[in-house]
Amino acid sequence: MAAPKHLCIPLLSLLVLLLAYWFHHVEKDTLQDRLDTVLSSLLQAEQKVGLDAERPPRIAIGFGGCLDIIVDGVALMQEASIEPSYNPVHHNFIETETQLAESFAYFFPPGAASERYVSNETLFGKLVDASKRLSEMRSALGGNAPVMANRLAAEGCDVLLGGRLSTEEMSVLSERITENHGAVDLVSFSEKNKGHHTQKYIVHSDSHNPMIDSLEDFKSQLEGFDPDLVVIGGLQMMDSFPFKSGQREARLQALQEMLLSVDQEIGCHFEMASFVEQDLMRDLLQYVIPYSDSLGMNEQELPNLLSLIKGGNITVLSDPYPRVASILDQMRELYELLRFKEPQRGQRQLTRLHVHTLAFQAMMVTKGSMWKNTMSATAKASLTANRHVCGSSRIDTRKAKLIMDDSFSVSREVGSQRIPFQESRPVSCWEEETYEICLAPVLVCTEVFQTAGGGDNISAAGLVLQI
Repeated sequence: MAAPKHLCIPLLSLLVLLLAYWFHHVEKDTLQDRLDTVLSSLLQAEQKVGLDAERPPRIAIGFGGCLDIIVDGVALMQEASIEPSYNPVHHNFIETETQLAESFAYFFPPGAASERYVSNETLFGKLVDASKRLSEMRSALGGNAPVMANRLAAEGCDVLLGGRLSTEEMSVLSERITENHGAVDLVSFSEKNKGHHTQKYIVHSDSHNPMIDSLEDFKSQLEGFDPDLVVIGGLQMMDSFPFKSGQREARLQALQEMLLSVDQEIGCHFEMASFVEQDLMRDLLQYVIPYSDSLGMNEQELPNLLSLIKGGNITVLSDPYPRVASILDQMRELYELLRFKEPQRGQRQLTRLHVHTLAFQAMMVTKGSMWKNTMSATAKASLTANRHVCGSSRIDTRKAKLIMDDSFSVSREVGSQRIPFQESRPVSCWEEETYEICLAPVLVCTEVFQTAGGGDNISAAGLVLQI
């Protein structure tokens, strides 16, 4: 017997709901399967290459070091009774509460990373005191060199660390790390958003690291350490610091002399950071970058450096979520601009670029250069991004997402090749002219544990398999 007509509409509605429920779960299961396949494939790519257990890579790294206080930025501003600003303004350094609020408002909405020097010690002390009253406050190893050193050691390298560290920092260094002697008390802030956003806004008030005061001790230990690679970072601590006339240039000249003393057979990597002072950037282009085989940077630092070289100006704020084609074009342009036609005494040809973004990792390596295993290194960098931000060596795909497109163009030029994303082969590698490019998606962590030090961990992990 046919169902009464008045029952048809409720039955139809129930059927629609059941179908919607079913499709939702099918879609969810399909997405989960896709993430699991990507993870499995990235792990296989990472594990294709192992380290020599008898002679692990030896890496010397400087400079800088501090204790990071990690808090939610909005909560800290409220606890310190600093009024929020609705007038976003860029400041090279922070001197007043108003400038702090304006700078925070400038970088917070777009999700761009930044690091600023606080010249007002009273204000910085107020932030320290306020942070201690926050229940979610925690501290961690800070500074480019110590963070990279701990990652390199965790991956199996033997490390020489150049930097003046606090007693607390020294206590959490790996046993595989040999450090300069001499403890100082340093602190910086990493203020992050809540939720899935991976922004970091760092402020510091430090008079030791801008002077690179561990340089001479580090240089004296280099030769005896016999490194395979020398890594330089932490120079953003010089940005907007009140040096006396000629003081910064003198310290950078001393660093240049150290780099000149490194055998050309030993690689040199320079890790970029958030720079806003044009004079400092120009000094780096004179004293540091020409003596580096390899550069590491993020999606903000790449256009910043490129803009300075091309037009003499820096780009403080760039697209925090750039397309693959845009990054690749910028990498090609930077690579060509930094290649010497006739290198001067001790200058090195740039042979490696690593750009890390929220969505993907990109590496460009000169064919026939010292850098090897680019595909596996790119996969390791990608996996390390998730491991660090989620705070776990084991990656849980239920706490991850892919935000890279299903396919990407290798350039913005019309008619450029388009590469489809394949879950079973997520690392795409191809050759162009004199170099090879590898690109890997990031399983973006959706339950953020820590963003500070992300770039340092990613860059360090990417170097491990390439020397």
